[in-house]
Amino acid sequence: MKLIVSVARIFTGLLFIFSGLIKGIDPLGLAYKMQEFFEAWASGGFMQSTMAVFGNYALSFSIIIITLEVAVGVALLLGWQKKITTWILVLLMLFFTFLTSYVLFSGKIRACGCFGDCIPLTPVQTFTKDIILLALSVLLLVKRRYIFPVAKPLINTLYLFLLITGTLILQFYVLKHLPLKDCLPFKKGNNILALRKMPADAVPDKYDYVFVYEKGGMKKEFRVTALPDTTWKFLEREQKLVQAGKNNVPLINDFSLTAEDGTDATEIILNNSAEYYLFFIKEVPDNKNEWMEQFKIFYADAAAADKKIFIITSQRNALKELLTKNRLPVNNIYTCDATAIKTAARTNPALYLMKGPVVKNKWSWADLKEVIN
Repeated sequence: MKLIVSVARIFTGLLFIFSGLIKGIDPLGLAYKMQEFFEAWASGGFMQSTMAVFGNYALSFSIIIITLEVAVGVALLLGWQKKITTWILVLLMLFFTFLTSYVLFSGKIRACGCFGDCIPLTPVQTFTKDIILLALSVLLLVKRRYIFPVAKPLINTLYLFLLITGTLILQFYVLKHLPLKDCLPFKKGNNILALRKMPADAVPDKYDYVFVYEKGGMKKEFRVTALPDTTWKFLEREQKLVQAGKNNVPLINDFSLTAEDGTDATEIILNNSAEYYLFFIKEVPDNKNEWMEQFKIFYADAAAADKKIFIITSQRNALKELLTKNRLPVNNIYTCDATAIKTAARTNPALYLMKGPVVKNKWSWADLKEVIN
């Protein structure tokens, strides 16, 4: 039994650390996933006002969960406060298993994001993983007498403190800059236009259509091959999913650039033959603009080098006011879906160097000085 507990302890501890760190390189990704859960629960009528409040603190929850995962994994390997650690481990696994079961059985969320965007798992895979980890966690709780500390309590506590501090520093660093490893479809080298297309092996969803008619106060459904005579009054047509397709969502979805006159300028912009910049502003700040002075210098340098800058936002009017206030041109502003910008820009703002539809490089607002000549 001692050997079994030791193997379970090492496996579970390492997996928790890995899971936390793989999400820690992009904590915004987990925050957006948590917002999906809050929105799904709110749309189902569950504690709508509370879910709206939780959505505002999704990033804070993300940082806490990531740090807690790493802390529990490290504490388990160190044998630190084994009673507290194993209880927290079981409670976390119950929570994670609930989330993955919701993803699997509700169908309202595509994936849980357990290993971030770098290691996408299907709902079945994540649920199976959590069931196994839950069983191992219960084993470790029940048989915790076989867990022994690897060092003296003070040394173990110091190790744990240092690793928690390092995890927090990692997350705050990538929130200011960019993820250390980019696993998103907008990563360097990717062709945005190509990834907007439907995958070659896509299998579309299959639907059946039912027509609802009424006669003499009675409503009845009819298939398209057996519609009633003219004595029945048509009410509505219902679309029912018969069979879900596979791989039928482009990697880059809902990414389109709309000019002020309402025209779609995506193809025109992304087919520029010369190098150019895309500057993403997800949310226009009210007062504090840490990046504006650097952006002014960069804007002048880009103009001198004859490189176009296309500014992309979901808040055109607010951005125009901000640029006017800072004596910058308000042309070349294009709107884009806010969710698409969240995927493209993990910092607010973010800058892309483009060559045609291919992402050549990307920077956070905090790294604009690297681009300035």
